[in-house]
Amino acid sequence: MTEPETRAERKERTRQALLDGTLEMLADRGFASLSLREVARSAGIVPTAFYRHFSSMEDLGVTLAEDGMRVLRRMLREARRDRGAAGTTTVRASLDILLREVRAHEGQFRFLGRERQGGAPAVRRAISTELRLFASELTIDLSRMPALASWPVEDLEMAADLIVAVMMTTVVDVLEVPAGSREERAVVARAERQLRLILVGMGSWRPNSEAG
Repeated sequence: MTEPETRAERKERTRQALLDGTLEMLADRGFASLSLREVARSAGIVPTAFYRHFSSMEDLGVTLAEDGMRVLRRMLREARRDRGAAGTTTVRASLDILLREVRAHEGQFRFLGRERQGGAPAVRRAISTELRLFASELTIDLSRMPALASWPVEDLEMAADLIVAVMMTTVVDVLEVPAGSREERAVVARAERQLRLILVGMGSWRPNSEAG
């Protein structure tokens, strides 16, 4: 016999159902077009019960943004762990991890790509904050590389921002093509070239140098 579900477990299950149901409805819609009533119905609860889990629709959107970006940060940690085991992380290996995560969590990444520019202000701010955290983790990773040990933080942050920008563009482009297709391979190949170009430029960059 299975143990009876506790109240906390039921609450967590309903909360997750609200998140999953929202992502399903967002497959071809913007977050602003959803109503609280629709979201509640997707989880099989009455609208008033929604407030036991989220204070507002914006709160729900912020949670979705944080959860989606958490997947990206987990990807970065996984790439860091692989580098620790093998001594180095190739650009292609990092992109393979990114592709795998995007395909495993398409709903979350589609939401991030769409709401990053045109979503509700609170959701946009949440995504922007999470992107800064992502770039900060990457900045720390770069600072630990012997070749970059003398770089000032500002230059490391600039390099991290460029890498994150390529990754986010790649996420959006991957979601526009079929999984496993020639178009998907082309997107990944282009991202690999872009990242290699950034790395080549970093190798030639002289910290504290002035333009001109």
